[in-house]
Amino acid sequence: QILNAILEDIEAGRLVPGAPLEEGELVERHGVSRTPVREAFIQLEAIGLIKRLPRKGAVLFKPTLEEFLAILEVHARLEGQAAALAARRLSPVRAEELEAAVAACEKHAVEKGDGDPGGYYQLNLRFHACVAEGSGNPFLVEMIKTNARKLMAYYRARYRYPGAIAQSAKEHREIAALIFAHDWKAAEAAMISHVQFDQVTVMDLLAALG
Repeated sequence: QILNAILEDIEAGRLVPGAPLEEGELVERHGVSRTPVREAFIQLEAIGLIKRLPRKGAVLFKPTLEEFLAILEVHARLEGQAAALAARRLSPVRAEELEAAVAACEKHAVEKGDGDPGGYYQLNLRFHACVAEGSGNPFLVEMIKTNARKLMAYYRARYRYPGAIAQSAKEHREIAALIFAHDWKAAEAAMISHVQFDQVTVMDLLAALG
């Protein structure tokens, strides 16, 4: 319960990098003892999502530039692998789900433009989840989720920039088209390019989130 609540707060943007996690607040909110809170902290620390502080609870992982680039390098490759596998394995049901996710992103980009970046980000998460699930590899899906949670606040911030939403929706369509065409090599390359940031953009995003 505690673990899932924290993960949901990360995914919804209610917890940002560097945000404190207080044992007492979680105990009171969920009506539990400190033991399950501490156990949740141990699990979250083991996967690199939080850093525990002596006698002070914990804080959400906040990467340095070097850490961000290292995580991003791995994450882009994982997402690329998922796209490649989806191009080879996508079932008809998963194909319908992916098409719906792409269409939702396109609709949002046309109707709302640069407005509501938070709403678009949730649609973006759905697109990436559809590709990952289309890979047919549950272990890869979990690895992508774990890495994505370390970068979510920065990807969310990316959509505040003018034109970013329209560009993202366009790239989603291109990636989906390659997956539907079973062109796994091109799908992998397109997804890596879509997920990757250049160093200047990374520095901008790190600065924007303090």
